[in-house]
Amino acid sequence: MTSTRPFIPAGTPLPGLYIVATPIGNLGDITLRAIAVLQGATLVACEDTRVTGKLLKHLGIKARLQRLDDHASPEVRARIIDAARQAPVALVSDAGTPLISDPGYRLVREARAAGVTVTSIPGPCAAVSALAMAGLPSDRFLFAGFLPVKDKARTETLEALAPVAATLVFYEAAPRLERSLRAIAELWPTREVAVARELTKLHEECRTGTAASLEEHYAAHPPKGEIVLLIGPPGADEAPVQDADALLREALAEGGPGKAAGIVAKATGIDRAKLYARALELKGA
Repeated sequence: MTSTRPFIPAGTPLPGLYIVATPIGNLGDITLRAIAVLQGATLVACEDTRVTGKLLKHLGIKARLQRLDDHASPEVRARIIDAARQAPVALVSDAGTPLISDPGYRLVREARAAGVTVTSIPGPCAAVSALAMAGLPSDRFLFAGFLPVKDKARTETLEALAPVAATLVFYEAAPRLERSLRAIAELWPTREVAVARELTKLHEECRTGTAASLEEHYAAHPPKGEIVLLIGPPGADEAPVQDADALLREALAEGGPGKAAGIVAKATGIDRAKLYARALELKGA
């Protein structure tokens, strides 16, 4: 006879560092194993003690909290690792899976180097949740964290990722979404893009279309909340940025930026205005 009762781990976890994923919105997404580890942990290292304190209170768990953000000193990490040698220590972020654009990388690396057992307690992750619901190719994807804030750096980052034959996944802040969509539209006007926001929450949405159409929508409906931005892989007819640069350099040897942009636009189908701006950059380099 098969039991239908849920599995709840019994007993106190063994000493070590436990990377615990926590809800990204809906508190019902906490796993039974995560609860068991948090109950048994003698110390919880967290991004913000106020945020984690609210979650633990909701779960009815009392635990000693230690702030661990990107500015934590080596001494703080050393104390956490020493504690993990003796007893179970949990690492959480404000939401989702620690280390995925959240603090914890240095702590995990140093704990492993020190011979401390490191265990991952899987659970919610905004990037994976968005990829699963967006309808973009998911057999290959690249998670690239947050896009740069400044326009030039953002464009350069996107250009560097142009030839990647996979869905690109980014985190983005609501006030910067329109600028990011505009940059994507200028580079890849035909690629399919998805904006997933407020995942697992009451106003969850996942909207798809070209970057230009999504920019127009969010200009009229300013977004709120946490956002995952996804860009489909390049189509078979999309000329890689590197090829366009090479063609522009060839054309610039024979004429000015305007003429070069026209020649390459005709050969590749890339927007002439974009090529002209790039030709000016290459000529001035």
